[in-house]
Amino acid sequence: MPSGTPSHADPGLPRPPARARVGRMHRVNPVVLVLISIASVQLGAAFGKGLFDVAAPATIAFLRIALASVVLVAISRPRLTGRSARDWAIVVAYGLALSGMNISIYYSFERIPIGVAVTLEFIGPLLLAVWGSRRPIDLLWVVLAGVGVALLGASPGSLDLVGVVLALLAGALWAAYIVIAGPVGRRWEGISGLSVGSTIGALALAIPGLMLAGDALGHPRVWLVATAVALLSSVVPYALELHARRVIKAATFSVLMSLEPAAAALFAWVVLGEWLGWVEWLAMAAVVVASVGAVRTARRRVESAHE
Repeated sequence: MPSGTPSHADPGLPRPPARARVGRMHRVNPVVLVLISIASVQLGAAFGKGLFDVAAPATIAFLRIALASVVLVAISRPRLTGRSARDWAIVVAYGLALSGMNISIYYSFERIPIGVAVTLEFIGPLLLAVWGSRRPIDLLWVVLAGVGVALLGASPGSLDLVGVVLALLAGALWAAYIVIAGPVGRRWEGISGLSVGSTIGALALAIPGLMLAGDALGHPRVWLVATAVALLSSVVPYALELHARRVIKAATFSVLMSLEPAAAALFAWVVLGEWLGWVEWLAMAAVVVASVGAVRTARRRVESAHE
């Protein structure tokens, strides 16, 4: 589940254009910043699922994006005038991919363990990383990921099919989000594309989020935790990753991001008591290894093409 940084799984995307300094973070090892970012995203996901007893997943997804958008817009102050129709079409597609990805994965969380859902979600970016390649090594990564999915299907505890489909849908939308992020970054300055896209995503989720809210919005706990989720899952990791990606190799960054399924399972266990069996952990390991291999070979293809 991405934080909003558009390159978790695609090392071929450009680094963020923003150049603002991020406090004293330049003194911290960038690998540590990325690991903290991963922990922040998955801790936010676990907290979000913890609200499902009082609020619908659509409501939590809406609040997460809406509250994060307020912070991002305040920081970026995006220029809205003088934009072409193409600029707006791209950022609208970006926002819709973001909102669709979030609501899909949250409803998947409702039906299957977070660690399993995030593992399945990673299939989308992984397939994107090897898309169009005819190299045998890339086929190996796809087969290994397929083995991981098959292991999940054969695990002792039966998985809800709808939850599995929703996680895979979230992965497909994540891949679309990565593809669209490139032109968004070129057409919108700094993080203005992210802030405007997030706002559009929030508007897209407003109707289902509010219609299904019931009396949840009257609970102080919902607002408190939703604010924490927005900060942990979007704002904080984006700030950390923005700095880290200016000083860390893209391949290293992408490999570290491949640890997200394991982090998701760990924090779901700590916060929610969701413990996975050895088959699920083995399946997760297969997908993580496939993801690491895919992003590394994708980086080599990009470097070879530029030589």
